[in-house]
Amino acid sequence: MDHALSVEWGALPGSVRADALRLLYDAVVVGVGGARATHGDQLLQVVQGWGAAADHACGVLGRPGVRLPAPSAAFINAFQTHGQEFDSVHEGAVLHPLPTIVPVLMAEAERSGPYPGSEILATMVAGTDVSVTLGVAATSPIQFFRPATAGIFGCVAALCRLRRLDRETTLNALGYALAFSSGTMQAHTEGKPALPVQVANAARNAIQAVDIAVAGLPGPIDSITGPFGYLTLFEKSYELTDALDRLGRDYRISEVCVKPYPSGRATHGGVVAALNLRQAHGLSPDQVGSGTYRAPPLIRHLVGRASQPGMAVSHARLCLPYLIAVALARGAVGLSDFTPEALSEAAVLDLASRIVVTVDDNPDPAAFIPAELTLTLKDGREVREPVTAQLGSPAFPLTREQQLAKGHACLDFVGLAALHEPLAALMDRFDTLADGAEAFRLAQGAI
Repeated sequence: MDHALSVEWGALPGSVRADALRLLYDAVVVGVGGARATHGDQLLQVVQGWGAAADHACGVLGRPGVRLPAPSAAFINAFQTHGQEFDSVHEGAVLHPLPTIVPVLMAEAERSGPYPGSEILATMVAGTDVSVTLGVAATSPIQFFRPATAGIFGCVAALCRLRRLDRETTLNALGYALAFSSGTMQAHTEGKPALPVQVANAARNAIQAVDIAVAGLPGPIDSITGPFGYLTLFEKSYELTDALDRLGRDYRISEVCVKPYPSGRATHGGVVAALNLRQAHGLSPDQVGSGTYRAPPLIRHLVGRASQPGMAVSHARLCLPYLIAVALARGAVGLSDFTPEALSEAAVLDLASRIVVTVDDNPDPAAFIPAELTLTLKDGREVREPVTAQLGSPAFPLTREQQLAKGHACLDFVGLAALHEPLAALMDRFDTLADGAEAFRLAQGAI
């Protein structure tokens, strides 16, 4: 907490500042693209009923003219940012820190600004340090949905830092973060839209937690390691000392991975391997008899589910057999691969039914790699592709061109492609803006 309150933009290393700018851009364009996320319109109708019209001060990414109260705007923007599984992720912590933090900072910037862009970026770095620290402290497999449960603590810390609140108020706000923390992995297991709704709930609850603390209500103080604190309740085992020692020395924002595909991060190694094999061997889907993706246990736990005819979009985004089949059949995986027509293509579903995910003996409960895809061809040959780094990670980063292409695809998906070039230019100099909300208003579609 003390670390989060002390982060200053000018004191951060240049590489950390560059990573923060790059990842803020990614979060914003993904949130814009999420304006067409499945169930997004229905959820917006619900949220529009929360709060009086006079309180509607904040906008929604990719939805020109929509105005909501700050907690509701954070809720919808967080849902949109995570709703298509295109948002950045910290692999070691097994959580998405920015789909909660960025929508909260956006809402605060419009509700109580102006805040300089550099201040917003500094608080994003600080909040990421908090939520990721909680994630990497866990030494047992994930059992609650950390983007929501740990994510709210990063949101609260970031918002307290942006508002320059004192230590006592921040401790009380973190106590209310504990009171509001929730998120079940059952939604992930079943592939239900409750998953991004949990992220949305964390963003909304973060604003409410800070508002309650500012109003003077004392919250639980030992919210992290108390006998009923966050780590005690939500993780089976943890080791916090080393993670705390890294605060102020290693900024976690620089460890966050940008997703190249709109699907669960655990699917990306298999997708890249399939694309590489397709290109290297000139494969067509009718040449493939079966496939096996052998990977650490976390991969099968998260995305090893079977492909099914008529499966929901949220199931498909977390189904590695389907995504490997898409990569082999179509040569890419994009936002258009989750329409009803795409999900019902018989040849892709048939190929997906012959692909399985198996586990190796990796003891790390948070490991995504190493892994290997083996395809058995109908002529009897086997072709293999090892996975030693995931595309979009610090070890295998997207190029500038790849990241801009992703941003353009997100805006084009919602009919706002004309905004991409001016938005990208504005995000490049976000740290120089006197009012960071200027960029957010453009991303809402205000041309």
